[in-house]
Amino acid sequence: MTQTANPFLSPSSLPYQLPPFQEIREEHYVPAFEQGMAEHLAEIAAIADNPEPPTFENTIEALERSGRLLDRVVTVFFNQASSDTTPGVQEIEKGVTPKLSKHGDAIHLNPRLFARIRAVQAANEEQQWLLERYLTDFIRAGAELGEEEQARLRELNEELSTLATTFQQNLLADTNARAVIVEDVAELDGLSPDAVQGLQETAKERGLDAGYLVALALPTRQPALSELTHRGLRERIHKASVGRGADNAELITRVARLREERARLLGYANHAEYVLADQTAGSTQAVTDMLSRLVPPAVANARKEQSDLEEIAGHAIQPWDWEFYAEKVRKARYDIDSSRMRPYFELNSVLERGVFYAAQRLYGLTFRERADLQGYHPDVRVFEVFNEDGSPLGLFLGDFFARASKRGGAWMNSLVKQSALDGTRPVVVNNLNIVKGEPTLLTFDEVNTMFHEFGHALHGLFSDVHYPRFSGTAVPRDFVEYPSQVNEMWATDPEILANYAKHYETGEPMPQELVDRMLESQKFNQGFATVEYLAATLLDWAWHTSYTGGDAETFEAEALRNAGVDVPAVPPRYRSTYFAHIWSSGYSAGYYSYIWSEVLDADTVEWFKENGGLRRENGDRFRQRLLSRGGSVEALTAFRDFRGRDPQIEPLLARRGLI
Repeated sequence: MTQTANPFLSPSSLPYQLPPFQEIREEHYVPAFEQGMAEHLAEIAAIADNPEPPTFENTIEALERSGRLLDRVVTVFFNQASSDTTPGVQEIEKGVTPKLSKHGDAIHLNPRLFARIRAVQAANEEQQWLLERYLTDFIRAGAELGEEEQARLRELNEELSTLATTFQQNLLADTNARAVIVEDVAELDGLSPDAVQGLQETAKERGLDAGYLVALALPTRQPALSELTHRGLRERIHKASVGRGADNAELITRVARLREERARLLGYANHAEYVLADQTAGSTQAVTDMLSRLVPPAVANARKEQSDLEEIAGHAIQPWDWEFYAEKVRKARYDIDSSRMRPYFELNSVLERGVFYAAQRLYGLTFRERADLQGYHPDVRVFEVFNEDGSPLGLFLGDFFARASKRGGAWMNSLVKQSALDGTRPVVVNNLNIVKGEPTLLTFDEVNTMFHEFGHALHGLFSDVHYPRFSGTAVPRDFVEYPSQVNEMWATDPEILANYAKHYETGEPMPQELVDRMLESQKFNQGFATVEYLAATLLDWAWHTSYTGGDAETFEAEALRNAGVDVPAVPPRYRSTYFAHIWSSGYSAGYYSYIWSEVLDADTVEWFKENGGLRRENGDRFRQRLLSRGGSVEALTAFRDFRGRDPQIEPLLARRGLI
């Protein structure tokens, strides 16, 4: 293979520099990684050894321009590793992740480079903020440590990167292996015909000659449990879910110990303190105080809900019973059931008449599907996005369906970052895990997830910054969920809901009485929802503040008990061995960020309501003062600029039924 045959070696010639997925082969990755790292290190050496006095242009701006080849291959490769992996990709991932860790250390622990950064003088406020971010990045990466300490830090980083890859690959394999096979269709009583058909199609896709396959979603709670009448099958599905990740039990204890060692090496008491030092929360005490305030009323609500369910069930509620009987209570209390709603939530209608329509009404965006542009998988759809004046904004890729090669959950990636320095416009992708059907009908939770992930996409699409370091979602972890959670509000906005919630066969709108009851039921089961989230959050917190040794299962049980969230019928949203967010996806000591961001989100929703809701001027304000700024200003400064004051927690407490 000649070098010119490798599509990574030059910028893409496609619109918006969309990666040329149809040209990329697995054999291109390793040579591109090797050349990309070599070129990047050569660029770094040229900056560090520049005989000219350090200036912002020849040091900081030069750093911003460096590593473009490596950026291209990293972006595409890790998107595939998450969205459509193969055995070959997994082998490459095992080999390349420790090399990338070494590569990052070679840059951040370069003393000549760090000395130049420290000597730079900024000319304006934006340059000063970028300079501060670089200094913070390098110091947090160990630039001020001695040689012996830096050597140990390199070892820790390399092993941690390898363990993160192993965790994710173990989990994907085990999640697929534990999918529940159902031979007797009678056991699927309660599911709609299209849902049963979807399970049959899943079985065929996984190579089964007959039967039905219930694939496992990433969280503990599995969607089918709310509808299945067969208690034995519900129990099988739940136990398959919570049993995942046994191969990861020893691995995560190793990760926790290594993270604490690294934190202490860098001068912090523990990994949580290290993480929080660069987040909007600022301190572990701030997070502990907030969580402590939420736990007692949430647990009290959950225990009351459990009592109500047991009265209806006539027996003690087990974890696999909760959703089933909650659905009965929901139906009795609000005369509503999920299966009746799903025909009104057809995927294409939700996407185009819901998600896209909301963006058009609020921000003036329009979308045109580009069948001439290919994604990385046949299921991926590509849309060109335009501003209200017709000017091009970027590309949006939608990858909505579950498959065995995709990790669980839902997420957004940037494939091309917006940057005035590079002259690039954004290309972003949303990934979901919806079971494909004919037609594909969603639960309302899946509808909400689609709006949520598109909130991340908007954060990337609206980026209007000069330097790529600040592009899109490059904000603190406990701020990044905020814009996406705000976008969820439009899923239930009367105008938006009326536009997309139409019966997939008749086109009739969802009856108003059903809409009213659905909206009224939104606060139902909030005790369960809050406790399952808090239990996962407090598990993350315990692993990264107080783990001193012992096996994972025992530590998990003690952590839940000590935190006051050991409600047996309400298991954590993620148990430790399949908690991918904190072991392999960048949320370690950061899962609290969802509820921290929800404080900002709930307060922002109140602002929209106070100012007329779905109005173009409201969208423009949110876009210009917050979404477009990415990481180019301090996060809470952007919030204050938009909201006009500091955030308040009361709207969140009211939303969650905690006051």
